[in-house]
Amino acid sequence: MATEMITVKMDDAFLGEVDRCVKKGGYQNRTEFIRNALREKVDEAKLREAMMSIAHLKGASKKKTSDEQLEQIREQVFKEFEKKFNK
Repeated sequence: MATEMITVKMDDAFLGEVDRCVKKGGYQNRTEFIRNALREKVDEAKLREAMMSIAHLKGASKKKTSDEQLEQIREQVFKEFEKKFNK
C-alpha cells in the first residue's frame, strides 16, 4: 500500500498532549498514534453514517418486538457493521 506524507501543524501545548498520549498509550511514535486516532474517527463517521441510513426504519414495523428479540437484532446488526467497516 502506498503512503503519502502530509504535514500537520500543532501548537506546542497540544503537541505535548500528543506526546504524553504516545508515551502512556505505548505507541512507537507520534505517527502511529495519529494514524490510530484518525482510523478511530473515520470508523465513528462510518458508523454514524450507517446509523443515519437506517434511522428511518425506527418504528416502521407494526409487529410487537420483545426486549430479547431487540437485543438479538442489535447483536446481529453490530456484527454486520463490524464485518462491513473492518475491511
